[in-house]
Amino acid sequence: MSYTSHIARITLLTLIASPLVAQTPTTTQLDPAPIVPPVTQQPIAPQQAPAAPQSDAPAAGDPIIPMAESALDDVQVEPGVQGDPSGTRIPSVSELSKALQDKENGETQSDVGLGTDNVITINPDTVEPNAGPPQDTGQATGQGVGGITPAAQPPIPSQPVTPATVNAASYSGVGGLPEGRSPVTVKLQVLLDRAGVSVSIIDGVKGGMTESALKAYEARMGLPVDGLLDAEVWDMLGGNDIDVYMKQYTITEADTQGLSAPLPRDYGELAKLDRMGYTSVSEKLAERFHMSESFLKLVNPGVGFYAGETIVVVEPGANAVGKVAKIIIDKSDRRLRAWDATGTEIANYPVAIGSAGTPSPSGHMTVEAVALEPTYHYNPSVNFKQGDNDKPLTLPPGPNGPVGLVWIDLSKPTYGIHGTPEPASLFTAHSHGCVRMANWDAQELASLVSEGVIVDFRE
Repeated sequence: MSYTSHIARITLLTLIASPLVAQTPTTTQLDPAPIVPPVTQQPIAPQQAPAAPQSDAPAAGDPIIPMAESALDDVQVEPGVQGDPSGTRIPSVSELSKALQDKENGETQSDVGLGTDNVITINPDTVEPNAGPPQDTGQATGQGVGGITPAAQPPIPSQPVTPATVNAASYSGVGGLPEGRSPVTVKLQVLLDRAGVSVSIIDGVKGGMTESALKAYEARMGLPVDGLLDAEVWDMLGGNDIDVYMKQYTITEADTQGLSAPLPRDYGELAKLDRMGYTSVSEKLAERFHMSESFLKLVNPGVGFYAGETIVVVEPGANAVGKVAKIIIDKSDRRLRAWDATGTEIANYPVAIGSAGTPSPSGHMTVEAVALEPTYHYNPSVNFKQGDNDKPLTLPPGPNGPVGLVWIDLSKPTYGIHGTPEPASLFTAHSHGCVRMANWDAQELASLVSEGVIVDFRE
């Protein structure tokens, strides 16, 4: 069983236009409506997906989906507060976000300024897990996967990150990625995103996320899997193509609307809100362009993020299209792979999975339903007590909710695949058994799946 510190209830407020809940005659109707346009990986500018075939499953009225855990309840906790028998205090969304951004800003440069992917057909049932987590690839020590030692390569000289340096970034085939942040790493992350291999947040920093995505791309293309950039990978990704990878964007009035005030820590106060929305324009735009908020601010010094201002953003890939027939969640490298019925991988994402104490499930299950903009149900009689809140509460939906913008319900009770308000934490934190993704990745996956899709957890 999954860790049951949290039990969440999802009301299917919106459904993507795919056969997740059937539209059969019934006297009970979903509220507000049984069919709405599907979301996309750009949460503030969703795109319409093609209509999907109908299902033979019965319609549901006010369905409730229990969940095993909360994205706010990571392993990093502080000394307890009065009234909390667990002896720990749950950090707020704002605290987590600030801590992550402060950590990243401390590791990055201060020099800034303005200035269709190739796929091969693979049988998902025969795919072997990649060799260990990113930190075990031997990139730092020179020891390659399978005991092969790659030739020593000097790092690429680092440069300030500007639209000019990113768009002109090239790779000669010699040298590893620079430490820290660099134009060539920004471009590589954008190229991987466009190829349907997510790095989660684009921040231009060499690290585990980029290495994991490189390994995933190499495995897809049938290349030796080592997580190292080389001339063949760069060329296959289109690194030598002339294109715009970083561009200017003018903030609109719509971008500045629908924001939430800074979110309180107390669940009782959160339950009084209508929505746990973005708390700043920079947070909202960072998610739209798949960037870390600190990176967005770093390349836009002095910007107030007001309507009419022109800022610099990256140009990520368009939504993946197709129909997923099978999902493989590989616990060894913490990635989720989505395959169509022909055995072609159409999407690949980094995920956070359960820890040894609260593991994710194993074996085979199926997708039962998808909820967009899910609410979160808190019940202190079943799980932890947060502060002085001793009665059940329903927390409102929104991108900063405990499960983000999407809940994909699995046939194993209390387990699901969902979004998170903290995409930067995917490689540094464990879930309580469920599978966490960046909000935009979860939205894209939700537009590709339907009821009955096979989900296979592999060790």
